[in-house]
Amino acid sequence: MTGGAQARPGGAVGGSSGLVAGGLVVTAAVLAHGLPSLMTLRRLRTAVAPRLAGVGRADHVALTFDDGPDPASTPQFLEVLDELAVRATFFVLGSMVRRSPGLAREVAAAGHELAVHGWDHRPMLLRGPMSSYDQLARTRDLVAETTGQVPAHVRPPHGVLSSGVLAAARRLDLTPVLWTAWGRDWTATATPQTVLATLAPDLRGGATVLLHDSDCTSAPGAWRSALGALPELAARCDDAGLVLGPLADHGLRPRRAQLRISPFAAGYVSG
Repeated sequence: MTGGAQARPGGAVGGSSGLVAGGLVVTAAVLAHGLPSLMTLRRLRTAVAPRLAGVGRADHVALTFDDGPDPASTPQFLEVLDELAVRATFFVLGSMVRRSPGLAREVAAAGHELAVHGWDHRPMLLRGPMSSYDQLARTRDLVAETTGQVPAHVRPPHGVLSSGVLAAARRLDLTPVLWTAWGRDWTATATPQTVLATLAPDLRGGATVLLHDSDCTSAPGAWRSALGALPELAARCDDAGLVLGPLADHGLRPRRAQLRISPFAAGYVSG
């Protein structure tokens, strides 16, 4: 009877070891997927990954907006920016471009840069590599087809990166850019004054400013705080001898001829 009991010495231990090893592999994969999300910490990324944070030319401040284009608010931003003779970068959601393609074309026609924010606003950390790629590729392609402008930059929702986002960005030739200064303009209590006060400590040469031209993921009407802050923001940059403009002029990637899709050809043409 004892011989039968000893027929598989250590069998249970071996099985447990296999389970432990498998668990370690899964844990390592999860950690690797989420490790880039540490760059959500603004001070950390500015110190260890300045280009990812958006630190650019010393004489330039990049002005960026997230979450549009929104017909309820984006046209007012375009009007104020035109009055200020300032161009900006709009990180758009594919779902919003699909709803308002004409407005996306207006943004591009006004001389602004369009960039990829994602198809929707669900955190990329909750998506696997294939879903992350699909989000970025669908948005990039829709922007290009709609406006003729091929995006060069990407900022994931909430600024939360993952290994899947970084891999997709490399495949799509999109440069990830987060921000060095924000106005906390998405809150219900935000005003132009609070936006300016929040931006002030980090408003310097090389900064990338994050604001929102839509309240589709914010408190209703919160975009008005960012809109109202724009004239004073532009004045402060001018007083400091800084040029306020889009990421395309910020020096984060080699300047390229702007690619546009010809309506008469299948491929991309330089325009």
